[in-house]
Amino acid sequence: MVKFGAVGGSGIAVNFLVFNLLLHGLTWAPMAATVIASCVAMASNYLGFRFFAYRDRASRTRRQIALFFAFSGIGVIMESALFYVGYHGLGMDTPLGSNLAKALSIVLASAFRFLVYRTWVFEQVKHSR
Repeated sequence: MVKFGAVGGSGIAVNFLVFNLLLHGLTWAPMAATVIASCVAMASNYLGFRFFAYRDRASRTRRQIALFFAFSGIGVIMESALFYVGYHGLGMDTPLGSNLAKALSIVLASAFRFLVYRTWVFEQVKHSR
């Protein structure tokens, strides 16, 4: 869980950095900024999970990669939908509000990601005795 947190924390930092650069720096549309930021973080998280947090788990396979990106895609959709509700539905459209909406959406989608990554994507290697 600690390694998941370290990788997840770096992914959150990447997510916020890209999000704020796109939304507030380059004035992209809010939904485009959140989706792109989430996708960039997803790619950096894969590398961190594969080579750090879950390196002792099953070896990299096409199945593992497909599951990671399928579940991550669902996570991006969840995160984006939650962000949309906060930003547009609840009027969290100021710089502080948009970051709060982003933070809440990341937290809720991360709970889903933790469960599916640990359970299905980076399965525990079964050792025979």
